[in-house]
Amino acid sequence: MFFLPRVKKSILSVIITAALATSACNPIVNKHGYVPDQERISSVQIGVDNKESVYQRLGSPSTAASFDSEVWYYISSKEETLAFFAPKVTQRDIVAVIFDDEEYVVDIAGYTVEDGKVVEYVGRKTPTRGKELSFLEQMFGNIGRLPAPSQGQ
Repeated sequence: MFFLPRVKKSILSVIITAALATSACNPIVNKHGYVPDQERISSVQIGVDNKESVYQRLGSPSTAASFDSEVWYYISSKEETLAFFAPKVTQRDIVAVIFDDEEYVVDIAGYTVEDGKVVEYVGRKTPTRGKELSFLEQMFGNIGRLPAPSQGQ
């Protein structure tokens, strides 16, 4: 083992600490949904392909339009989470396949994050019914509600 002066040891420890701290700040990347294959998407022909052939080429859609089942959406997204912060959507690709009344492809549209606002798919809060108590009501609500001690004990 080699011996360094005290100043060099402290500088070395600061450098090592800084290197470890910066390496821990890499974001966690999560990919969700349909991974688009451009060859398969470009093989879908407008006016020629129907719902069955699109299903065979692209698979099951991520979702269909709520009120009009004539639009299929294939959605993929990429989120990055840095340390303890909330995830941030960095990339979103949406392929919309639009059908006519006879179930033939009319149009194929593509959307990204830049085309609109980010929509939260699933809310994390479930509304509950009943009375909502304040902090003080919760703390002092049980005063006087304790059962009376029994005489035999």
